[in-house]
Amino acid sequence: MWYQRAVRLCAAAVAMCIAAAPVIAACGEQAPPAASSAPSPTSARGPVDPARIDRVRYDLPPGYEVSGLDGRVDPVSQWGFGAGWGAAPPECGQAALGAVDPASARGWTASGPGGIVYAVVADVTAPIDDAECGVWTVTGGHSTATVTRLDAPVIDGAQTAGMSATVVTVVEGGTETQSHADTFAAELDSHRCTITVITDPGSPNAALDTGFAAELLVKTVSALRG
Repeated sequence: MWYQRAVRLCAAAVAMCIAAAPVIAACGEQAPPAASSAPSPTSARGPVDPARIDRVRYDLPPGYEVSGLDGRVDPVSQWGFGAGWGAAPPECGQAALGAVDPASARGWTASGPGGIVYAVVADVTAPIDDAECGVWTVTGGHSTATVTRLDAPVIDGAQTAGMSATVVTVVEGGTETQSHADTFAAELDSHRCTITVITDPGSPNAALDTGFAAELLVKTVSALRG
């Protein structure tokens, strides 16, 4: 009797062990790793070489004549203003534009049926800070520009800014002429790359648009980084 009872107890214990085996095995298995939420590594960025800005002239549409810089290395001078211009609010003349060292400037200008293009890279002496300059004005001589902040393209490892300027000039006899400019800038390392496109709204030719200027900035930064 006691022997049969021992056998039954042993059999029950074995059955319990067998039943528990999958659970134990399941507990011993490691759960698959969760998908990583860390950001993907940024793309490699080489050192900036200002001499490479000449490569970007080949991204211009056909029919453009390229020449060296004419001394206009900052956006306001490219918009057509000479020395002595003023800004309102005054702080936007510095904050929204920043400043560069003219002696370090490299680049080119081009003119064609769709407008005038400036591509400049220079050493930064004052960074851009346009947070409080959504709309502002520039005045100088017989011209006034209304400047509006634009969304700039996002470029890895660079601070970017954009603005459009509608320039009205009063000429002899009170006649007004108008031009439009789109300027995009990227600050990378200690350099600033600036692209400005000037167009004539009254021209019968198709004008280079804002998208062209923004895309040319991206291409220029890529070329400068090699």
